[in-house]
Amino acid sequence: MWGHLSLMPAFLAVWAISGVWIVFAIAVANRTVDLSKGFPYISFCGSFPPQSCIFSQVLNVGAALAAWICIVRYHQLRDWGVGKWPNQLILWTGLLCALGTSVVGNFQESNQRPTHLAGAFLAFVLGNVYFWLQLLLWRLKNLPQPGAAWIGPLRLGLCSFCTILIVAMFVLHTYSLRGVSAACEWVVAMLLFTLFGLLAVDFSTLQSCTLCVQPWPSLSPPPASPISLPVRLSQAS
Repeated sequence: MWGHLSLMPAFLAVWAISGVWIVFAIAVANRTVDLSKGFPYISFCGSFPPQSCIFSQVLNVGAALAAWICIVRYHQLRDWGVGKWPNQLILWTGLLCALGTSVVGNFQESNQRPTHLAGAFLAFVLGNVYFWLQLLLWRLKNLPQPGAAWIGPLRLGLCSFCTILIVAMFVLHTYSLRGVSAACEWVVAMLLFTLFGLLAVDFSTLQSCTLCVQPWPSLSPPPASPISLPVRLSQAS
């Protein structure tokens, strides 16, 4: 049974993939991108108006969804018995990936190149690390694997391919093979969006997620009706 939480990763994948390709199509249509000069980087397509506005909105919404997915995943892994420190490492890696995605969308390469590149590093490299850490944890801890048996090997293959392409992207850019490097960047982005989308399989066992407000203990007497709403992830039957 698939709960409504499983729609969130799927929506993120569809939103982000369709969004960046729409930006590409607009950039080609209004000739801010000339394909005869080589295949463009994703950020170059989103550097000029009007598509820069769409690019920012696509990545901001995607970053917000990714951050929320990372938080839900944190609580799911906690309920599966994952320790505090490895779980927090995974969480912060994912949150930094989401932050980098937002930075890429809001600081265009043509305006703030150093900031844009820093965001791209967080989005691509830490995004890849985020999924590698989960694969490593799944291997060491023998965690549950919802869905078909091929989901785990598929994630391993996508992460491996993503790592190879990230390295190739940097090397090719260094040797001024910008068109090929840009193609690698596009494939890496699609792989990361797909990896986030695959979390829909893991979230299919979740029925609901309830956030809580937990007051800090103080020296003053507690209020008559303290607020304490525990975080709870319910498993669907």
